[in-house]
Amino acid sequence: MAQSLLEQLRELTVVVADTGDIQAIEQFTPRDATTNPSLITAAAQMPQYHGIVDETLLTAKQEAGADASDKEVANLAFKRLAVAFGLKILAIIPGRVSTEVDARLSYDTEGTLATARDLIAQYEAAGMSRDRILIKIAATWEGIKAAEILEKEGIHCNLTLLFGLHQAIACAEAGVTLISPFVGRILDWHKKETGKDYAPTEDPGVLSVTEIYNYYKKFGYQTEVMGASFRNIGEICELAGCDLLTISPKLLAQLKDQEETLERKLDPAKAADMDIDKITLDKATFDQMHQDDRMASEKLDEGIKGFSKALESLEQLLADRLVQLGEGESLANHATQDLFAAYDLDGDGLITREEWMGTDAVFDALDLDHDGKVTKEELSCGLGGACTLAV
Repeated sequence: MAQSLLEQLRELTVVVADTGDIQAIEQFTPRDATTNPSLITAAAQMPQYHGIVDETLLTAKQEAGADASDKEVANLAFKRLAVAFGLKILAIIPGRVSTEVDARLSYDTEGTLATARDLIAQYEAAGMSRDRILIKIAATWEGIKAAEILEKEGIHCNLTLLFGLHQAIACAEAGVTLISPFVGRILDWHKKETGKDYAPTEDPGVLSVTEIYNYYKKFGYQTEVMGASFRNIGEICELAGCDLLTISPKLLAQLKDQEETLERKLDPAKAADMDIDKITLDKATFDQMHQDDRMASEKLDEGIKGFSKALESLEQLLADRLVQLGEGESLANHATQDLFAAYDLDGDGLITREEWMGTDAVFDALDLDHDGKVTKEELSCGLGGACTLAV
């Protein structure tokens, strides 16, 4: 009997679900899963998760004290909600869940350390081993230095918003557990810059991850490579053999439905025989390489702003819900208008992928007609029904 692409991929690569939707995770049974504010924002508005949201908000309000503002309670609730969803996911999957540090702390080593330790303490208080948690941190120099300290404390890290070899090398030298290079966003930048379309074999994002993978395997680094942010299954197939790949439910469904033969493209044995120069990296070299790589510097900055904005939207939604809890209103009553206004930067009545700047899995789920733009109607539908994340 012929195997699907997804079945074949699982024989070569660990498949990770890029979603906060527990139902989607149950359907595709990945080993690991990852979440972030934009995923949680989408999931938090699904009726089946209202109980989690409300319970977390009320607990946060009690913890914050009577004098805390709705905004302060919402900020605390976000951290608690990330753990609450993480615990639900860990009850389903056999592996690890990635939980994200506030993106607004991306250049704050001490702030990142404090938040990461707090998240781990919450998981452990709930009886979950830290070995099943990956703390997700932006791959700035400051974030990488925080991850280096955390790894020595037995707190494992997933470095995200990674677009360049210099970021990857710094992570490996710091002993980071895992990195998440963003394939699709690299492709987006090059398409916008050149006006060209790229076949999967020439895709700049695929080539970037391939270079990082080969560098790691050549020099024996233990840091795992997890390709992320895919635009199509062609990119995924070109990275078959990568340590891990985190894939949205939409693309998981496409892989599950196709039965053509999948060829292994990345192989540690082949990488070991390659002629690759080793790069010695200190902060000055990192800064210079980052400055010279316009794509990496622009996409890192854009990504931090996008994840920060997603978090601010989630905090506003939680603050609104805190008020609604006292008034008996539905969670989603005001969410569509507020979120659409936050992301429709030019006010043209459409949200493009560039304006969204949050998680690609959520954008793909909301973009019901797959035209690269989200209308208010699609957002409204997504917040209620299509937020099963297109599965």
